[in-house]
Amino acid sequence: MTKILVVDDEVAISTLLQYNLEQNRFEVTTAGDGSSAYQLAKSEQFDAILLDLMLPNVDGMTVLKQIRQDKITTPVILVTAKGDEFDRVFGLELGADDYITKPFSPREVIARLKAVLRRSQIPTVESEETVITIQDLNINDGKKIVTKAGQSVALTPREYDLLLYFAQRLGRVIDRETILTAVWGYEYTGESRMVDMHISNLREKIETNPKSPEILKTVRGFGYTMIN
Repeated sequence: MTKILVVDDEVAISTLLQYNLEQNRFEVTTAGDGSSAYQLAKSEQFDAILLDLMLPNVDGMTVLKQIRQDKITTPVILVTAKGDEFDRVFGLELGADDYITKPFSPREVIARLKAVLRRSQIPTVESEETVITIQDLNINDGKKIVTKAGQSVALTPREYDLLLYFAQRLGRVIDRETILTAVWGYEYTGESRMVDMHISNLREKIETNPKSPEILKTVRGFGYTMIN
């Protein structure tokens, strides 16, 4: 059963989410504060985390930062206040996979969760490994392993999907909306800022000098391209 960690200090919201998720055959664990959420994320294996930003003790942004620093790559969907663009952008910079704004419907939450999970739960086939080499970067798509100069690179599922999408289209200049539709899905059309944030995060992990990228380059006025 797919395990979801729901983090929210509002009991009514947490209960509503738990009920609807369990009706859709998710196994749900809840936490009402940031400290408990962080300890659970460290000690248990979850398939995804729904993380509210406004939490007692430790806020959601700090929890996100801590788990990414610990190289925990579990997909994280942030729950933010409506119109709070700074939090959404900062969360994406820290490695969130998606965000959803309050007020929301349980159906919307479940749809977003399923979209994230589809990308993180693609089964691997050991006997049909495909390895792509780009400069000092190796992508083993059979095992979902990425290394740079022989060192393992910890990517979130969304970052991995983005890297693989470009790696399979070397030399092509791809605009943000095309990337968004291909990697995130049609329901994200118009949110191209997410592309920029995730590419920035990806560069921090795959480029020797992220400020002067040699692998994933910007083509001003058009989009991005990956070169070998």
